[in-house]
Amino acid sequence: MKTLLDAHDVLLLDLDGTLYRGATPLPGALDAWARAAEQGHRIGYLTNNGSRSPRDVAAHLVGMGFAVTDSEVVTSGQAASRMLAERLPAGAAVLVVGTADLAAEIREVGLTVTDHAEDAEGVVQGHSPDTGWRLLAEACLAIRRGALWVTCNVDMTLPTERGELPGNGSMVAALRAATEAQPIIAGKPEPWLFTEAVRRAGAQRPIMVGDRLETDIAGANAAGISSMVVLTGVSDAAAILRAGPSSRPRYLGADLTALHGNIELALPIARPPWRVSTGDDGLVLEALAVGGDPVAALCALCEAHWAGGGGPVRVRPGDDRAAAALGWLGLGC
Repeated sequence: MKTLLDAHDVLLLDLDGTLYRGATPLPGALDAWARAAEQGHRIGYLTNNGSRSPRDVAAHLVGMGFAVTDSEVVTSGQAASRMLAERLPAGAAVLVVGTADLAAEIREVGLTVTDHAEDAEGVVQGHSPDTGWRLLAEACLAIRRGALWVTCNVDMTLPTERGELPGNGSMVAALRAATEAQPIIAGKPEPWLFTEAVRRAGAQRPIMVGDRLETDIAGANAAGISSMVVLTGVSDAAAILRAGPSSRPRYLGADLTALHGNIELALPIARPPWRVSTGDDGLVLEALAVGGDPVAALCALCEAHWAGGGGPVRVRPGDDRAAAALGWLGLGC
């Protein structure tokens, strides 16, 4: 049996919603990660959260049982800082809308930090729970004066143990509205994080695994990297089914344990016992025999619907087994 890990030489992993939620590893994640590490597979960790340093990200993972080093972590804060350093003169002042760790990344690349719009040649924006009106107002003035605006990411929400909360993208939206300007996006879905991680690992056949179609999967596609979406985070079965071509994954998995399963079973194609037909009001899922898991049902639905262009669609069951699978997927009528 050939697994997904057998087919790729480096495993690139998203964090929130893929490995853990909050301070708790997701079901199956720790065991799947440990098996991959024991088998000698190289692993990189990509995070769109620019609020923490690679050291702190690694420490957070180690605290949950994942043995990770700083050098294996690539953050959007690093990406944003390097983008500014490439575009501004050495020592240029940057107004930081974010954490102290993001400010440290700015200093690391030879730039300086300012609190005043009048001095700022650049603005970098990353998630921070402490960002308030006064700092956003200062950034607004700097951007209106012509400062180069780079944002770590535009994730509208941030997954937590309590649910989805406003992410950096929500704060970026406020500045977009106030300035009518558009930032340069350093993190996912732009390809820099992916290409940098591939470069560091010397990978030839990498695979990216994440839970967000619009960031993890779209970014991997933009970078020309194979990808798998897992159903443990933000993007649910309905979002996967209606995904456009730019954000469709190569593989589907319930969680990280799919990395160790048969690669053929992760492909979005129909296989027994599932059959999908087109009705007057959408798709009809049927189970032609006993057996067959819900993710395989989703694979069959994706093959049928994506071939027709994708987009919103209604799905209904043709029998009780199909109804159970759709219920598990959250696609029940």
